[in-house]
Amino acid sequence: MSQLTSADRIAYLDTAAATPVGQDYKRRALDALDLRPGQTVVDVGCGPGTDLGRLADAVRADGLVVGVDRDPGMLAEAGRRLADRPWIDLRVGDAHALPLDDISMDRARIDRVLMHVEDPAAALAEVRRVLRPTGVLVVTEPDWDTLAVADEDVATSRRFARFVAGQVRNPTIGRELVRLSARVGLRVRSVEAIPVVFEDFGTADRILGLRRNSARAVAAGEMIDREVRPWLRRLSAGPLLASFTLYLVTAEA
Repeated sequence: MSQLTSADRIAYLDTAAATPVGQDYKRRALDALDLRPGQTVVDVGCGPGTDLGRLADAVRADGLVVGVDRDPGMLAEAGRRLADRPWIDLRVGDAHALPLDDISMDRARIDRVLMHVEDPAAALAEVRRVLRPTGVLVVTEPDWDTLAVADEDVATSRRFARFVAGQVRNPTIGRELVRLSARVGLRVRSVEAIPVVFEDFGTADRILGLRRNSARAVAAGEMIDREVRPWLRRLSAGPLLASFTLYLVTAEA
Protein backbone atom coordinates (compact mmCIF):
# COMPACT_ATOMS: atom_id res chain seq x y z
CA MET A 1 0.00 0.00 0.00
CA SER A 2 3.01 2.33 0.36
CA GLN A 3 2.94 2.94 -3.40
CA LEU A 4 -0.66 4.20 -3.37
CA THR A 5 -1.83 7.78 -3.11
CA SER A 6 -3.79 8.89 -0.04
CA ALA A 7 -7.06 8.64 -1.99
CA ASP A 8 -6.09 5.19 -3.25
CA ARG A 9 -5.25 4.04 0.29
CA ILE A 10 -8.65 5.20 1.53
CA ALA A 11 -10.36 3.38 -1.34
CA TYR A 12 -8.31 0.27 -0.63
CA LEU A 13 -9.24 0.25 3.07
CA ASP A 14 -12.92 0.81 2.27
CA THR A 15 -12.88 -1.99 -0.33
CA ALA A 16 -11.18 -4.45 2.01
CA ALA A 17 -13.64 -3.64 4.80
CA ALA A 18 -16.61 -4.22 2.48
CA THR A 19 -15.58 -7.72 1.39
CA PRO A 20 -17.39 -10.63 3.10
CA VAL A 21 -14.23 -11.75 4.89
CA GLY A 22 -13.53 -8.15 5.92
CA GLN A 23 -16.98 -7.79 7.41
CA ASP A 24 -16.63 -11.16 9.16
CA TYR A 25 -13.30 -10.61 10.87
CA LYS A 26 -14.19 -7.06 11.86
CA ARG A 27 -17.38 -8.37 13.49
CA ARG A 28 -15.34 -10.99 15.35
CA ALA A 29 -12.87 -8.34 16.51
CA LEU A 30 -15.69 -6.09 17.74
CA ASP A 31 -17.25 -8.99 19.62
CA ALA A 32 -13.89 -9.82 21.22
CA LEU A 33 -13.51 -6.22 22.44
CA ASP A 34 -16.73 -6.66 24.43
CA LEU A 35 -17.36 -2.92 24.54
CA ARG A 36 -19.79 -1.45 27.08
CA PRO A 37 -21.46 1.97 27.31
CA GLY A 38 -19.22 4.51 29.01
CA GLN A 39 -15.93 2.79 28.22
CA THR A 40 -12.86 4.37 26.65
CA VAL A 41 -11.33 2.72 23.56
CA VAL A 42 -8.43 3.61 21.28
CA ASP A 43 -8.16 2.57 17.64
CA VAL A 44 -4.43 2.60 16.82
CA GLY A 45 -3.95 3.45 13.16
CA CYS A 46 -7.59 4.32 12.62
CA GLY A 47 -7.12 5.47 9.02
CA PRO A 48 -10.17 7.20 7.52
CA GLY A 49 -12.36 6.06 10.41
CA THR A 50 -13.52 2.83 8.82
CA ASP A 51 -14.36 1.26 12.18
CA LEU A 52 -14.66 4.22 14.52
CA GLY A 53 -18.40 4.51 14.05
CA ARG A 54 -19.03 0.97 15.29
CA LEU A 55 -16.81 1.58 18.31
CA ALA A 56 -18.63 4.84 19.06
CA ASP A 57 -22.03 3.20 18.79
CA ALA A 58 -20.94 0.54 21.28
CA VAL A 59 -19.61 2.89 23.98
CA ARG A 60 -22.34 5.49 23.29
CA ALA A 61 -22.20 9.19 24.03
CA ASP A 62 -21.02 8.77 27.62
CA GLY A 63 -17.96 6.84 26.43
CA LEU A 64 -14.89 7.95 24.49
CA VAL A 65 -13.34 6.68 21.27
CA VAL A 66 -9.84 7.90 20.44
CA GLY A 67 -8.71 7.45 16.86
CA VAL A 68 -4.94 7.75 16.42
CA ASP A 69 -3.21 7.97 13.05
CA ARG A 70 0.04 9.47 11.84
CA ASP A 71 -1.55 10.73 8.60
CA PRO A 72 -3.47 14.02 9.04
CA GLY A 73 -5.22 13.39 5.72
CA MET A 74 -6.69 10.15 7.04
CA LEU A 75 -7.88 11.91 10.19
CA ALA A 76 -9.43 14.69 8.13
CA GLU A 77 -11.44 12.11 6.22
CA ALA A 78 -12.42 10.39 9.47
CA GLY A 79 -13.56 13.71 10.89
CA ARG A 80 -15.67 14.39 7.81
CA ARG A 81 -17.32 10.98 8.01
CA LEU A 82 -17.95 11.00 11.75
CA ALA A 83 -18.82 14.61 12.54
CA ASP A 84 -22.12 13.46 14.07
CA ARG A 85 -20.36 11.60 16.91
CA PRO A 86 -18.61 14.20 19.11
CA TRP A 87 -17.40 11.52 21.53
CA ILE A 88 -14.87 10.44 18.88
CA ASP A 89 -11.55 12.20 19.52
CA LEU A 90 -9.13 12.16 16.57
CA ARG A 91 -5.44 12.61 17.37
CA VAL A 92 -2.34 12.73 15.21
CA GLY A 93 0.15 10.28 16.67
CA ASP A 94 2.48 7.37 16.15
CA ALA A 95 1.88 3.80 17.29
CA HIS A 96 5.29 3.88 19.01
CA ALA A 97 4.32 6.92 21.13
CA LEU A 98 0.57 7.08 21.60
CA PRO A 99 -0.79 10.52 22.56
CA LEU A 100 -2.53 9.04 25.61
CA ASP A 101 -1.98 9.02 29.36
CA ASP A 102 -0.90 5.90 31.22
CA ILE A 103 -3.71 3.48 32.21
CA SER A 104 -6.36 5.64 30.54
CA MET A 105 -8.05 3.16 28.15
CA ASP A 106 -10.43 0.27 28.80
CA ARG A 107 -9.98 -1.22 25.34
CA ALA A 108 -7.56 -0.99 22.42
CA ARG A 109 -7.85 -2.10 18.84
CA ILE A 110 -5.19 -2.58 16.14
CA ASP A 111 -6.20 -3.71 12.66
CA ARG A 112 -3.54 -4.43 10.01
CA VAL A 113 -1.21 -1.73 11.32
CA LEU A 114 1.66 -3.62 12.96
CA MET A 115 2.69 -5.09 9.61
CA HIS A 116 3.76 -1.56 8.63
CA VAL A 117 5.40 -0.17 11.79
CA GLU A 118 9.12 -0.03 12.52
CA ASP A 119 8.92 -1.88 15.87
CA PRO A 120 5.78 -3.95 16.51
CA ALA A 121 6.88 -4.91 20.02
CA ALA A 122 7.30 -1.23 20.95
CA ALA A 123 3.83 -0.47 19.60
CA LEU A 124 2.35 -3.30 21.67
CA ALA A 125 4.23 -2.02 24.73
CA GLU A 126 2.58 1.38 24.17
CA VAL A 127 -0.83 -0.27 24.19
CA ARG A 128 0.12 -2.08 27.38
CA ARG A 129 1.07 1.29 28.90
CA VAL A 130 -2.24 2.99 28.15
CA LEU A 131 -4.54 0.08 29.07
CA ARG A 132 -6.10 -0.05 32.49
CA PRO A 133 -5.65 -3.23 34.57
CA THR A 134 -7.62 -6.06 32.88
CA GLY A 135 -8.05 -3.80 29.84
CA VAL A 136 -8.41 -5.67 26.56
CA LEU A 137 -6.50 -5.43 23.28
CA VAL A 138 -7.78 -7.01 20.07
CA VAL A 139 -5.29 -7.07 17.21
CA THR A 140 -5.69 -8.49 13.72
CA GLU A 141 -2.72 -8.93 11.39
CA PRO A 142 -2.02 -10.99 8.26
CA ASP A 143 0.76 -13.47 7.64
CA TRP A 144 1.81 -12.65 4.09
CA ASP A 145 4.12 -15.66 3.96
CA THR A 146 0.96 -17.76 3.72
CA LEU A 147 -0.22 -16.07 0.51
CA ALA A 148 -0.98 -18.62 -2.22
CA VAL A 149 -2.43 -18.14 -5.70
CA ALA A 150 -3.65 -21.29 -7.45
CA ASP A 151 -2.47 -21.71 -11.06
CA GLU A 152 -0.85 -24.34 -13.25
CA ASP A 153 2.28 -22.16 -13.30
CA VAL A 154 3.20 -22.73 -9.68
CA ALA A 155 6.58 -21.03 -10.04
CA THR A 156 5.05 -17.74 -11.19
CA SER A 157 2.47 -17.87 -8.39
CA ARG A 158 5.27 -18.40 -5.88
CA ARG A 159 7.27 -15.51 -7.30
CA PHE A 160 4.22 -13.27 -6.99
CA ALA A 161 3.62 -14.34 -3.38
CA ARG A 162 7.27 -13.76 -2.46
CA PHE A 163 7.21 -10.33 -4.09
CA VAL A 164 4.06 -9.27 -2.22
CA ALA A 165 5.48 -10.46 1.11
CA GLY A 166 8.69 -8.60 0.36
CA GLN A 167 6.83 -5.29 0.01
CA VAL A 168 5.59 -5.48 3.62
CA ARG A 169 7.86 -4.35 6.44
CA ASN A 170 6.71 -7.13 8.81
CA PRO A 171 5.21 -9.81 6.53
CA THR A 172 4.97 -12.56 9.20
CA ILE A 173 3.61 -10.35 11.99
CA GLY A 174 0.40 -12.39 12.26
CA ARG A 175 2.19 -15.48 13.53
CA GLU A 176 4.37 -13.37 15.83
CA LEU A 177 1.57 -11.66 17.76
CA VAL A 178 1.41 -14.18 20.61
CA ARG A 179 5.16 -14.07 21.24
CA LEU A 180 5.40 -10.29 21.05
CA SER A 181 2.33 -9.76 23.24
CA ALA A 182 3.81 -11.99 25.94
CA ARG A 183 7.15 -10.15 25.68
CA VAL A 184 5.54 -6.82 26.65
CA GLY A 185 3.46 -8.25 29.49
CA LEU A 186 0.11 -8.81 27.79
CA ARG A 187 -1.75 -12.02 28.67
CA VAL A 188 -3.10 -13.71 25.55
CA ARG A 189 -6.70 -14.87 25.96
CA SER A 190 -7.35 -16.36 22.54
CA VAL A 191 -5.96 -16.77 19.04
CA GLU A 192 -7.94 -17.25 15.84
CA ALA A 193 -6.43 -18.09 12.46
CA ILE A 194 -8.88 -16.81 9.85
CA PRO A 195 -8.55 -17.93 6.23
CA VAL A 196 -8.94 -15.06 3.78
CA VAL A 197 -10.14 -16.63 0.52
CA PHE A 198 -10.67 -14.96 -2.85
CA GLU A 199 -12.69 -16.59 -5.62
CA ASP A 200 -13.38 -13.45 -7.66
CA PHE A 201 -10.66 -11.93 -9.83
CA GLY A 202 -11.85 -8.35 -9.38
CA THR A 203 -11.77 -8.52 -5.58
CA ALA A 204 -8.47 -10.40 -5.52
CA ASP A 205 -6.98 -7.86 -7.92
CA ARG A 206 -8.08 -4.92 -5.76
CA ILE A 207 -6.86 -6.43 -2.49
CA LEU A 208 -3.79 -8.39 -3.60
CA GLY A 209 -2.86 -6.19 -6.55
CA LEU A 210 -2.55 -9.10 -8.98
CA ARG A 211 -1.96 -6.82 -11.97
CA ARG A 212 -0.35 -3.91 -10.14
CA ASN A 213 2.10 -5.95 -8.10
CA SER A 214 3.00 -8.35 -10.88
CA ALA A 215 3.84 -5.34 -13.09
CA ARG A 216 6.03 -3.96 -10.33
CA ALA A 217 7.67 -7.36 -9.90
CA VAL A 218 8.44 -7.53 -13.62
CA ALA A 219 9.96 -4.05 -13.47
CA ALA A 220 12.06 -5.16 -10.49
CA GLY A 221 13.25 -8.25 -12.34
CA GLU A 222 11.55 -10.62 -9.91
CA MET A 223 8.90 -11.93 -12.33
CA ILE A 224 9.10 -12.64 -16.06
CA ASP A 225 6.74 -10.74 -18.35
CA ARG A 226 6.23 -13.57 -20.86
CA GLU A 227 5.11 -15.77 -17.96
CA VAL A 228 3.07 -13.13 -16.13
CA ARG A 229 0.83 -12.27 -19.10
CA PRO A 230 -0.63 -15.80 -19.56
CA TRP A 231 -0.73 -16.22 -15.77
CA LEU A 232 -2.96 -13.14 -15.44
CA ARG A 233 -5.12 -14.25 -18.38
CA ARG A 234 -5.81 -17.60 -16.75
CA LEU A 235 -6.55 -15.99 -13.38
CA SER A 236 -8.94 -13.46 -14.89
CA ALA A 237 -10.73 -16.16 -16.90
CA GLY A 238 -11.21 -18.22 -13.75
CA PRO A 239 -11.92 -20.17 -11.76
CA LEU A 240 -9.74 -18.25 -9.31
CA LEU A 241 -8.57 -19.28 -5.87
CA ALA A 242 -6.17 -17.25 -3.74
CA SER A 243 -5.78 -17.08 0.02
CA PHE A 244 -3.74 -16.02 3.03
CA THR A 245 -4.12 -16.31 6.81
CA LEU A 246 -5.21 -13.49 9.11
CA TYR A 247 -4.61 -13.83 12.85
CA LEU A 248 -6.97 -12.34 15.44
CA VAL A 249 -5.45 -12.18 18.92
CA THR A 250 -7.22 -11.07 22.09
CA ALA A 251 -4.99 -10.11 25.03
CA GLU A 252 -5.42 -8.59 28.47
CA ALA A 253 -3.28 -6.04 30.32
